[in-house]
Amino acid sequence: MRTPRSLLAVAAAALALAAASPASGDGAVLTAGGTAVAVGDVLNASLAAGTTATLYSSATGTSGVSCTSSAFTATVTDNPAAPGTATESLTGHSFDSGSCTSNVIGVLGVTGITVDHLPYTTTVGSDGTVTVTPAAGSTIQTTVKLRTLLGTVTCVYQAPSLTGTASNTDNGIAFTSQQFTKVSGSSLCFANGYFTAKYAPVTDTNQAGSPVVSVN
Repeated sequence: MRTPRSLLAVAAAALALAAASPASGDGAVLTAGGTAVAVGDVLNASLAAGTTATLYSSATGTSGVSCTSSAFTATVTDNPAAPGTATESLTGHSFDSGSCTSNVIGVLGVTGITVDHLPYTTTVGSDGTVTVTPAAGSTIQTTVKLRTLLGTVTCVYQAPSLTGTASNTDNGIAFTSQQFTKVSGSSLCFANGYFTAKYAPVTDTNQAGSPVVSVN
């Protein structure tokens, strides 16, 4: 029995549309509540409960600055089908100076921590690899202000990029001992700063109920 031409045309058009349509749901690299995260959605995360963000003078040491309150905000700029790499614009990364302390000899407290040169480009791969890079010709930069007996000391640290890991276990992103190099500051500013922090859960604030974000 012959199939009418009109039905063949409809079937062909449907197949073409399916091939051209962007992935949705579990088909995308980033999903939230079972739905693909849309380009333009804003993702937020604070430090995982019970953890701290630290900037220590060595990768294995415990001397430096520690904060119990920190958060980031990023806007999704690309979310292709999985496996693949999603892209975000990191527009905000803050530290509550009131939650920060320092055990560096000669330092009485932390006046402020500022992340400079934003926004940064953040990529998230299906394998969980997270990479943060600055704009061309710029650097990732953090300015730390310390209170001392002699007044406020400003320490500026830079890094070419940061690498982290995304996990669906807690829907978070972790950075471990990411090295910054001091570019200015007094002798109270350690020569290298190693950044460690875990942000979880990451949520999609544009979806109802702000569901957690998974990586596929």
